[in-house]
Amino acid sequence: MLCLARSEVLDRDFLSKLLWPGRFEAHAKASLRQCLLELGKLLAPFGSEMLVVTRTSVMLRPGAITTAFGRLEQALANDDFATATAQLSAIGNKPILDQMELGDGFNQWLGRQRADAEARLQAGVQSALAALLREGNSAGHAQLVAASSLRNPTVAGNPAPSAATGKVRLAVLPFQRIGEDEGQAYFADGMVDELITAMGQVPQLIVSGRTSSFHFRDSHLPPSAIAAELGVSHLIEGSVGRQGNRVRIHAHLIAGDTGIELWGARFDGTMDDVFTFQEQVAQAITAAIGDALKIALKPPLLRGLTQSKEAYDLYLQGRSLSVRPFGDGALDKAVELLERAVILDPDFAEAWLVMAEVHQLIAIYTACLDRPAASARMAQCVDKALAIKSGLGQAYSLLGLHQLCQNDFVGALDLASKGYAMEPNNPQVAMRLGSYLMFCGRTADGMRYIEEAISQDPIDGRKYMLRCAGRLNQGDIAAAISDGQRAVDLGFPSIHLAVASAAAGRHEAAVDQYQQTRLLLNKSIFPPVGTSPMTPEVMDAYWLVAAKGVCSGVAEDREAYCRTLDFLHLTMYDNADSSITLPAVFMGYADLLFRTLGERISPANMGCLMSIWADVDPIRQIWQHPEFIPFAQRIGMAAAWDKYGWPDVLPLPSNAPAAVH
Repeated sequence: MLCLARSEVLDRDFLSKLLWPGRFEAHAKASLRQCLLELGKLLAPFGSEMLVVTRTSVMLRPGAITTAFGRLEQALANDDFATATAQLSAIGNKPILDQMELGDGFNQWLGRQRADAEARLQAGVQSALAALLREGNSAGHAQLVAASSLRNPTVAGNPAPSAATGKVRLAVLPFQRIGEDEGQAYFADGMVDELITAMGQVPQLIVSGRTSSFHFRDSHLPPSAIAAELGVSHLIEGSVGRQGNRVRIHAHLIAGDTGIELWGARFDGTMDDVFTFQEQVAQAITAAIGDALKIALKPPLLRGLTQSKEAYDLYLQGRSLSVRPFGDGALDKAVELLERAVILDPDFAEAWLVMAEVHQLIAIYTACLDRPAASARMAQCVDKALAIKSGLGQAYSLLGLHQLCQNDFVGALDLASKGYAMEPNNPQVAMRLGSYLMFCGRTADGMRYIEEAISQDPIDGRKYMLRCAGRLNQGDIAAAISDGQRAVDLGFPSIHLAVASAAAGRHEAAVDQYQQTRLLLNKSIFPPVGTSPMTPEVMDAYWLVAAKGVCSGVAEDREAYCRTLDFLHLTMYDNADSSITLPAVFMGYADLLFRTLGERISPANMGCLMSIWADVDPIRQIWQHPEFIPFAQRIGMAAAWDKYGWPDVLPLPSNAPAAVH
């Protein structure tokens, strides 16, 4: 385990629970102490201490032990392709840490570690194959492809993520509430969330994301129409009734093409054993799907969240509020509830993770006076969650946001890649990895992850906004307009639609679309920090200046809005607010963008980075600007190019190192 984790510090509490799950805590900790003593004795003849053991953690001293897999990775990193090919051939398709059976918790940890290692190997092989092609070494390329195909048959083709094939696609729709207590609505949603999470762990299933499923709450569409919208073959519907400590669930499996019920059952339980109860429901539904399709499905196991019923109840309430980022103090109330939950159970990892998500939303969508502090608090919550459960892929991808705020693009991409290796079927994790790649100009790579996220969660406007920006970057204007309209139809601002329309030469329509954004933003997003509320007349006048400046194509209109942004930059409390940086990108106002993002990247303004790479006027004036490369170096973006590849639209410099491709 230490060799596989490489130089990662492993928490002793985590290890004791993982390796001795059936023992009391004190007994498990004593077993770990004895294990470390025996291991230390066995390793003593080989020289200096190989283990770094503290009261709270244990790790392998870096470089103390080499492994076959480690030597293979080192050969790839050193461009020693002949050695790498020989080692790959020797390793073949042997699994990492084979014949290790220490219980479900260990199996899940091992699965994540294997996925992480295989993802690193795949990336290294792809980089090596590209280098061999550049060198014109066709023989070496063919030999490495042959050796790699033993372990990964797709390595010679397209290794990028894609929607899984040959799997059953289904959606869990929001369960109806039985009873009149509006205050218990969060409990029914929580049950559905846990079913989505549990069934998403079944290898043969692809479960639609929460955003898409909950889009159809109280929908009057027939089941067949909902299934078609979601691109699934089966639906799960049901109801939840809760009276005091008693819980009753009705669940139904529906054929997506006909709307016919294939199976139904009733489950009764109590809050005392709510997690066992939820697991029984998930396993019964999975078995019913398997019976209906005549395939054997692995039964899902529910996450062990907390032993505190009160903490779990507070967690469900806080999480229900976290999906309402706009206005009415919902996020502040969510933080209050989640903080109470972790006071009751400090080891409640999922509550820490949701609280991290909420602080991220506060930093982006509210009139936050200190966005860096909100981002730092988010990172603290993530660290708490990972200290309890190191396998939360979503936590790593979220932590990448904070790394971007620290100008660490490499760290952000490393964390997002690690999160994706752990949770490849989580659309939020795929979306973050895709967006981080797009921030760095790797649009083609990033779009593959965005496509996968949309395939898993097809009714989420934010994902269509990302794909709209990506398609604009790639020059597919018609597709960008289509995605922009789809995002608008799902309730998101029409700014990106307007920019795509302007790129198509539809300036009059674009000006109108850009102005329509105010109808959403003025209602749901706070005005920029440091500004006084505008009268409706002044607001309309401001948005007209903005819309013409971005979309009319008239030089005088662009100049007028640039001067307005200069004024905002001088007077606003947050002079790098997204209300300045985003239109600066759309108007190709490079100097202002360099002054704002060059000073401070925040959770609220980093999203504009994905739009700077469009090869259309006037946006291309940014990446064609002579000061763009120094700007990219200053904010840490250029460092990511050495590891993750050169931006799609920039010509490769003649003195670029071999790692840049």
